Amino acid sequence: MTAPAPQAPTTTTRVARTVAITSGKGGVGKTFFSANLAAALTRQGMKVLVLDADLGLANLDVVLNLYPKITLHDVFTGKAELEEAILPAPGGFSVLLAGSGLVEYSRLTPEVRDQLSTIFEAVKPRFDVILIDTGAGISDVVLYAVSMAQEVIVVATPEPTSMTDAYATIKVLASQQSREQLNLVVNQVTRQGDGRAICNQLQQVVERFVQGANGSFPKLYFLGDIPLDPSVRDAVQKRQLLLELHPGSAAAQGVVQVATRLHARG
Repeated sequence: MTAPAPQAPTTTTRVARTVAITSGKGGVGKTFFSANLAAALTRQGMKVLVLDADLGLANLDVVLNLYPKITLHDVFTGKAELEEAILPAPGGFSVLLAGSGLVEYSRLTPEVRDQLSTIFEAVKPRFDVILIDTGAGISDVVLYAVSMAQEVIVVATPEPTSMTDAYATIKVLASQQSREQLNLVVNQVTRQGDGRAICNQLQQVVERFVQGANGSFPKLYFLGDIPLDPSVRDAVQKRQLLLELHPGSAAAQGVVQVATRLHARG
């Protein structure tokens, strides 16, 4: 009886979990949340990259107090290699920063689409989680950035304008991208339970008025809420991560809970 032929060793290629973080309305704390979520996921043992996809009005560098010499703009124009643009950030994660005020990248031209796609595919094998921090609204650039991700987190606040814009975003993502499930994070809540109530309210409206490409309405998954907390303003003004400056604050604990739920669902 002959011995079986030896098996070649198997290698597993890491493929990052990709999550777009978006909002219908600006000023809801989306980028601040993205940065602190990245820090929380890093603390849970994951290798995380935040890709700044707000190509026209980027401010992730401001939130993290970074002064990058090389940005996505330099990679797009061939002035730098991608590896040079991946920078270490406070909190232990990595960032790919976009230069702010770049009008030429505020529209989704074929060149912008190809450049974003090429960079995204190149970084996916290097990380466990990639968070795509999009711009606000439903522009072509925002929607394309969201389309690259497996999962979506919509960030909203209890303000009526934010909820209305969150609904509009959900409707567009359901109809144009056939999203069957979307995560919701409610920021700046003043009472415990408000976030889940807002999610339920949005879900009811979605079930009445939104129909996806497959004929069904999308399901909203409540990922968590973050309390209105003066510690957040302090961290923003000092350009530091909330999880590092005030790790015991209510808002920081809210972000950690969101990270834990997101990790558990992976």
